[in-house]
This record gives sequence, structure tokens and C-alpha cells, in this order.
Amino acid sequence: MKNKKIQPSLTEAIIVLAIIICSISLGVIGWKVSPSTAILFSIGITMLYGVSKHADFSAIHHGIVKGIEPGIIPIFIFILVGALIAVWIKAGIIPALMVIGFKVLSVKWFIPSIFVACAIVGSAVGSAFTVMSTLGIAFFGIGKALGFDQALIVGAIVSGAVFGDKMSPLSESTNLAAAVVEADLFKHIKNLMWSTIPAFIFSLIVFSFLGVSSKTASLQAIQRITSVLEHNFPISPLALIPILLMLICAWKKIPAIMTILLNIAVSVGMILWQQPVSLTTIGALIESGFKSQTGDRQIDLLLTRGGIESMMPTVALIIVALSLGGLLLEFNLISTVMNRLANRLKTARSLIIATLLTAIGVNIFVGEQFLSVILPGSSFKEIFKQQQLDPVVLGRTLEDGGTVINYLIPWGVAGSFVAGTFGVPVLDYLPFALFSLLSPLFSLISALTGIGVKHQLND
Repeated sequence: MKNKKIQPSLTEAIIVLAIIICSISLGVIGWKVSPSTAILFSIGITMLYGVSKHADFSAIHHGIVKGIEPGIIPIFIFILVGALIAVWIKAGIIPALMVIGFKVLSVKWFIPSIFVACAIVGSAVGSAFTVMSTLGIAFFGIGKALGFDQALIVGAIVSGAVFGDKMSPLSESTNLAAAVVEADLFKHIKNLMWSTIPAFIFSLIVFSFLGVSSKTASLQAIQRITSVLEHNFPISPLALIPILLMLICAWKKIPAIMTILLNIAVSVGMILWQQPVSLTTIGALIESGFKSQTGDRQIDLLLTRGGIESMMPTVALIIVALSLGGLLLEFNLISTVMNRLANRLKTARSLIIATLLTAIGVNIFVGEQFLSVILPGSSFKEIFKQQQLDPVVLGRTLEDGGTVINYLIPWGVAGSFVAGTFGVPVLDYLPFALFSLLSPLFSLISALTGIGVKHQLND
């Protein structure tokens, strides 16, 4: 006989969710345990609740499987990114980008420059993950060599990449938001500008101030690092080939998995062309990452990275986080709160604010970027129609509270990817991820003032 779905009361749902968020917050922030450990404890709490409501283990297993399912593609992409980073360093692509950056970028305006550069490339490519794992690694190396704070560098890279991802018609998250709310893609992107452009401008101003006031390395140190890179890696214009390939793939709308695989193949071809190495060596490079042996400790620490193994802690964190989210959905703990909240919203202002907060809440509890758009979007879509609000208003709210916030959650898919890629904890770079912090703020201002809130009656 099939088990009935658990239908918790509002009080039960709030209590369980409050215990979970307190457990994770206390564990990660207070006791400094890893997010994976804190979330495993919360999974135990959620399972105990399910058992107390007479849920059998098949329901628990179903919740875990359904929770992990949306993360399968991102997990596979993360594994490929680990391999891509390793072969890009070995082929001299990232070192070449660093050398070019040292010669082209102004030290005084380095932080705002990388913010703008990542935003431009992100808009062209449509993938924040791709920008961060390629150009972002090079910019991180340059900034670290120049003496900038690592968290500030990552914050600028993430902010630019997320802006580009959000404003690109090639972006999966932007297309998803438009599809969920049933809005025209380009109308959706146009409406995003009400919060996105102010967030971009304010971020640029703050990054300009922080960048100028930061401590930088001397010209002699820059020349020393450039010399070491040129003597240990094949620095040439050919390093731009994989980058051009990435842009072409984006233009042709080739999916991220195929784009990265093609890039890995081309990069491996460049390695084999540059020097005779065995396939065993290539396999070890892809599996374990690149081990830099230039003799310069600073550069060796920076460029010893990549490989499939390097992404395993990130993959583990994503799996346990999505498992928790799946259980919360299976036991209707999130939907109970969302449905009760939706039924009490009577004004456009309260509806937009509630949607924004709900998207943020789903990010916190589920940790998956796409679900933070899908769940609130599905719950509030009909109410937006009843309030005669244009679907693009819902789409922008979902992006500002869902898409960009996932980069600020230590156990979120995006946040854990950033931390794993740069080796900088989410809570360290969070204060500098200005675009992600400011986007929901300007969305809130839009709700309170009515600016950018389009009604269907005006069409």
C-alpha cells in the first residue's frame, strides 16, 4: 500500500526549518565545522521528523534521489571543470593570460577592471561557472601576485561573472526564469535592468574604491613573476585558441558539457604538440591536477590546482545539501510555509517582497540555484496574475532572490563551486560579492517604490 504524503502543520514546518537553519548556522559559523558535516546532522533531524510522521524508508530514499537529481548536470560540469583547470595550466593558457594581464591591466584599477572584464565575457558566454574557472583563475593569480586580498579578488570575479550570466540570453538560469514565469526572454532581460544596472554601477564604484585603497606589489615583483612564468610555461598567442573556442561554442549555443569537453580535448592536443608526454601522464594530470614546480613558492602555490580529485569535496557538499533539500520537499515542509504565505498576500508590494524572501529561503534550505527559481515561481505565478502584474516582474524577483543568492550560500551549488575553484571560503568572499548582495536590495527598493513594477493593464 502506497504511503500517504506527509502534511505538516504550519507550526511543525516552521519549527523544523528553524531547527535546521540554526543547526547549520551554529555548526558552520559558531563551531567552524565543515558545511557537509553540519548538513548531515540536519539530514538526521529531518529523517527523525519523517519517521515520527510514519514515513517509511522508501519515502526517505525517494526524497534524497529527487533532491540530488537537479544537481547531476552541475556535478558533472564541476568534474569537467577540475580537469579543464589542470590542462589549461599545463598547456600554458592560464599562465599566458596572467602574463598578458600583468602587461595590460592597470594595477591601480585592477579590481574594477576584472569586475568589468568578467561581466563582459560572462554576457558573451552566458555561464558564470565557465568565466570563473577560466579567466577567473588567471585574474585570481594576477591579483594574488599583486598583493590584493584574496576574498576581494574572488568577490570581484564572482560579481562580474554573475552579472554576465544574469544578462546573457545564452544563460541557462535566465532562460529558466523566463520560461517559469512564461515571459518573453528579451522582455525579461530588459526588465532585469531595473535592479541589475544599479547593482552593477554601485558595485563598480565600491570596487574602484576598494581596489585603489588596497596594497599592491612592486614593479620588480611583477617582473619577477612574469619572468618565472615565461621560463616555465609556453607563453604564446596560441594560448588564446581555447578561449576563442569557448566564445564560438557560446555563440553556437553548444551546451556547457560539450563546450568543456571540446576545450579539454584541444588543450590536451596543445600539450602533446608542445612536448612529448605519455597518455598516462595526461591521465594523471586530469585526475590529480597540475603540480607546479617552478621553484617560486608563490607561483607554485597558486598554480598547483585542478584535477577531478580537487572537485570531490565540492561534489560531496552538493550531494548532501541537495539530499537535505529533497527531504524537505518530500515531507512538504517548504511547500507548507510557501502555500500559507501565498494565500495571505494581498498587495503587489507584499507579493514581490514575499517572493524575494522565499527565493532566498529556498536557496538556504535547498541549496540549488534552479530550484530557488522554480519553486517560488510555480507557487506565486497565479497570484501575480491575479494582481495583474506582468510576468517579467516575477521573473526579475526570482533572479534577484534566487539566481544570484546561491553564490552566497556555503552549501549551495554555486557557492561551493566558487569556494572549491579558488580555495576561498564563501563566508570570506561574501562581503565582497557586491553584485549578489545589491541585486535583491534594489529589487526590494523597486517593490517599495513601484519603480520598474510593470502591470499587465499598461500593455
